Amino acid sequence: MTKRRSASSEKSTAGPPADKVAVAIVGAGPSGMTMAIALARHGFSVALVAPALPAHDDRTTALLDSSVEMLRALGLWADVEPHTAPLRHMRLIDATGRLLRAPEVVFDASELKLDAFGHNIRNSELNSALAAACGQEASLLRIEDRLAHVETGTDGATLVLESGRQVEARLVIGADGRMSAVRTAAGIAAKSWRYPQSALVLNLEHEVSHHNHSNEFHTPTGPFTLVPLTGRRSSLVCVEQPDEAERLFAMDDETLSLELERRAASILGRMRIAGKRQVYPLGGMTAETVAANRCALVGEAAHAFPPIGAQGLNLGLRDVAALAELLVAARSKGEDIGSDAVLARYERARRPDIASRTTAVDLLNRSLMSDLLPVQALRSVGLYAASRVPPLRRLLMREGIAPMMARPRLMRGLSLS
Repeated sequence: MTKRRSASSEKSTAGPPADKVAVAIVGAGPSGMTMAIALARHGFSVALVAPALPAHDDRTTALLDSSVEMLRALGLWADVEPHTAPLRHMRLIDATGRLLRAPEVVFDASELKLDAFGHNIRNSELNSALAAACGQEASLLRIEDRLAHVETGTDGATLVLESGRQVEARLVIGADGRMSAVRTAAGIAAKSWRYPQSALVLNLEHEVSHHNHSNEFHTPTGPFTLVPLTGRRSSLVCVEQPDEAERLFAMDDETLSLELERRAASILGRMRIAGKRQVYPLGGMTAETVAANRCALVGEAAHAFPPIGAQGLNLGLRDVAALAELLVAARSKGEDIGSDAVLARYERARRPDIASRTTAVDLLNRSLMSDLLPVQALRSVGLYAASRVPPLRRLLMREGIAPMMARPRLMRGLSLS
């Protein structure tokens, strides 16, 4: 008997024969496209379902070293790297103005024998490179349509799209963001929360070279972070109280540029706003499981949290690498790739990493906002130790890139075959 869980009350309608694939992926952001490419290059037939991406997205993503290794393993890095700026140094500056302040800490990638901790890139350039790679995969069917609902059963799942087109698959992967329709269709509950903060996000041009330094000022309202882009440009994430973020957003370009230069202590000289600015409220979300009912979740369909420490997309790409590795292994054993057993292995593989990252980002964010002296003291002592104890500093740097125990083969540059 077929079990049905839908993201909509619409019913299936008669029409042309359904497209049949091994895996259907809903969502064509970086996690969804990378998932599609990884599976297609390992012999799976794949359908990638999502509307066309916007032509311009001025937001940026810092791809940490583990994610870079994954893109190298998939043969994608050569097309992505020219659009990136390396992050060779990470500087943490306590700008809280509080009684107990942490010392300035600078992390250097060379301490880990790395050229860079990662590389920063505009989302539009990353998406463009991934979309071009998707177009080159013969076993990857790109469908520019929206999901209407999903029907799951014991032998497979059927996606019904808004156009009426249908896709049948052994497994459905939700890469469709924090409001995931796939998560809803799978009957997976999610816990969400809000912070009393909003993030102002934009790109800047500046007169002084960033020298591949990422500068993160810790303020009482959250991080004020400048991350290198190509040339004399940087991306900014300014976390503020919601009213203050809206006030900054409403400023004209010249006034805002001067205010941001002041907050950055003029370390990059005169600044100029480059491109559009955005403000969005900060919050977090975790799904109670990353897999159920022939559906698996990756990226922000499974977890979401504030843009702190470049953890968001990098955590999502570890989802992609782990799931790809499990599916390749399951196929080699003749298993049903959408079975409960395979999905349970994916949940076990990802839960510790997701839980630890979510907790760490939440604690760091709340520690910046806390007026409690014990919390401030603990944070200051931790950063002091990181600045003075080389083994601890190297451990923090390695774990910041990706937990060693959570790195699938693709993130170590190894083949899955």
